[in-house]
This record gives sequence, structure tokens and C-alpha cells, in this order.
Amino acid sequence: MAKLALLGGEKTIRHPFERYNSIGHEEETAVNAVMKSGVLSKFLGCWDPDFYGGEKVQELERRWEEYFKVKHAISVNSNTSGLIAAVGAIGIEPGDEVIVSPWTMSASATAILVWNAIPVFADIEIETFNLDPKKVEQLITPRTKAIMVTDIFGHAALLDELMTLANKHGLKVIEDCAQAPGALYKGRYVGTVADIGVFSLNYHKHIHTGEGGICVTNDQRLAERLQLIRNHGEVVIGEKEVADPANIIGFNFRLTEIQAAIGIEQLKKLQRLVKERIQAAERLSAGLQDLKGLTIPTVMPNCTHVYYDYPLIVDPKTLGYERAMLHKALVAEGVENLGQGYQVIYRLPLYQKRIAYGKKGFPWSPNIYNGQVSYSKGICPTTEKLHDETFMGMEMCVSKYTNQEIDLVIKAFQKVWQNLEELKGLNKRETLS
Repeated sequence: MAKLALLGGEKTIRHPFERYNSIGHEEETAVNAVMKSGVLSKFLGCWDPDFYGGEKVQELERRWEEYFKVKHAISVNSNTSGLIAAVGAIGIEPGDEVIVSPWTMSASATAILVWNAIPVFADIEIETFNLDPKKVEQLITPRTKAIMVTDIFGHAALLDELMTLANKHGLKVIEDCAQAPGALYKGRYVGTVADIGVFSLNYHKHIHTGEGGICVTNDQRLAERLQLIRNHGEVVIGEKEVADPANIIGFNFRLTEIQAAIGIEQLKKLQRLVKERIQAAERLSAGLQDLKGLTIPTVMPNCTHVYYDYPLIVDPKTLGYERAMLHKALVAEGVENLGQGYQVIYRLPLYQKRIAYGKKGFPWSPNIYNGQVSYSKGICPTTEKLHDETFMGMEMCVSKYTNQEIDLVIKAFQKVWQNLEELKGLNKRETLS
């Protein structure tokens, strides 16, 4: 039996894996064409045909609509910008509550605070790590106006249940599908089920433009409001005769022509790139599925998982040692991009101190908000246990992960599992010290 690298043995993986890179000659050609044109951006912050951006921006939006089978696609300069625009577009008022996951990138909740509304964190379900509809329903109050659901790690949330719940209570739903481009939910693309879906084109996603994002909706009014919030809508609402000026303030969330040109070429590759991530993850699952105390990713019926992250759950009781020791042993074997999950958002100082704007507790101030939202320890026990004890995930859009590289990762996991007794002894010694 091979000796663990953590105990002085040879590493299983001795060289860094090839970096995942979706950019190629096609993008270089497209960028050069834009550079030669001299038109790097064409947005105007006034009522003009160019209020909607240049030719490449509009081409990307039309292609996105066609690919994802939606009526409206609105490009923005980041997923975060898209979420901010989406919360504003649905008509959120100061002091309103929006239910959101506590286990995702912090921007999902921060986008709510931008509009002086209150994030309310609902716990997640253990199968896909997405919002648990039962927990969401328990938190709905007269102040609740929306649900922001994240399709975390590349798998859809329980979207039908959440949409039924929203319709029952008259709520809007925003779908943060930054990590799940091309994932399917009952025959529909993730991001197209909710009132507004927001995609990411950030550099470490399946496809990217460096920074960027796309909002999608089938609602003409929401599409118009997204466009207005994106580009200094306060200047044009008079000439455009917009009836409702609420939340139309001076943001600049505009995508450049260069980014749009890259995005057009990247979108053409999406299906292939997603398929590659799925194949790598399925090979990994086949190699890890029999390891005791380790739960591989769940793929729900009539869904696909596009594996922005490869999520695992470890069982410390079965293994006989804590996750930290397992993580340490795997990293010593050369396994890269292995994390232990997101921070729990409501534990951040922003929420614990309830200070977002100024120093007086705004927008939780009594003159703005009279609800009883809690950010205390224990409000989301499933999330907290995953974060503190049991979750471990491997980023799938950082390395290329050829078959040979996946096989090395499998070999590293199997080696650690074959040395559980030695690892238990090491864990005990470190605990005593």
C-alpha cells in the first residue's frame, strides 16, 4: 500500500494540471475586428438608437435569446450588475424582504441591499445545495416581495416548487444561474424558468468575456426596466414616456463591443464546453462512488448538472476523522482546486452588525424596516453543518481535466481512503497536540 504524501510518501499528482481555457482563435479574430473598427463601445446615456448599445452588444443579445429560447436578453457588465438590475426591475421598495440562499456568492444578497431591501436567509436542501422550498415558505411575511434562487454549482434548484410558492403568495422570482449555463430543468434551460434569470460571463465560468453577464426574461415590461437600469434610465424616461420611474437611477452596467464580440464566439462553444465538464465529472463519479463516507453529486430526475463545481459530502463519523484532515491529505497528494464550501453569508460582519449604509444601521433602521429578520447562529442548520463539517468541492472550470488528469484525482482519493487507519492516527495525534 502506497504511503500517504502527508506522511512522507510520493505525491499522486506531481505536476499542475493544464488550465481550463475556453478562449481561442475565434475570439482573437472577433476582437481584432472590433479593434480595427475603432468602435469599442457604442452606448449613449440619452434617448437615441444607441441607448441600447452597439452592433455586437445587440447581436450577442439576439443570439442569447435564440439559444435559450427567451423573448428578451439584456447584457450587463457582470452577473452582480445583472442581479442589482433585476431586483430594481421587479419594483422592490425600501424595507421589503427578499428571501435568498445563505450559501452562494455574497452578491446574491448584496444586490438586495443595494435597493435598501432586507435579505432573509432560508436554509438549503442537501441534495443540490439549493433553496429548500419548505424553508422558504416558513419565512414568507407580508413584507416578502421576492425570492432570489441560486442554481448553485451547476444544478437547478427545485424551480417548480419555488415558482408555485411564489405564485401562491404573489412574489417575483429572480434566478441567479451564474454557475449553470446550459443546465436543463425538465426540458427548459436553467435561468428561463423564473421571472428574470441572470447569467455570468465572469472569467472562471464555463464561457466568459472576462467580466460580463446576461439577464433574460419573457416579460416585456421587466426587459424595458432592465435596459433602463443598465444605462442611466433616469435621463430617458421622460422622452421614452415611461409611466413608472421607480428605481430608474443612474447606473452604468453596460457591456463593451469587445466583450460582446468575445461573448458571441463563446456562446457558439457552450454546448461543447458544458459536455466536457459533464464527461469529466461523470468519470470522477464513477471512480469515487464506492468510497465509504463520501457522497458524490446528486443529479435530480429530468435535470442535468453542468458542474461548475463538483460537490462532495464527507461523513466524519463514518471516516473516523474530521474533514480538515481529509482535505489536508488530498491536497498533499496534489489534488488542486479543492475547497470546503462558501462562507455562510449571514455570518459576515455586514449582517451581524446590520450596517450597510452609513453608521446607523441602515436599511435595518426602524424608520425603514419593522420586521424581525434573524441572522443568528442556527437559523440555517443544513447550511452551517455543510460549511463547518461536511462539504468539500472541486472547482471544475479552473483546470481542463483530461481523462488522464481525472484518473489521477481518482487515484489520489483512493490512496487516501486506503490509508484511513494511518490518517486516523495522525488526526488523533494532531488533536491531542
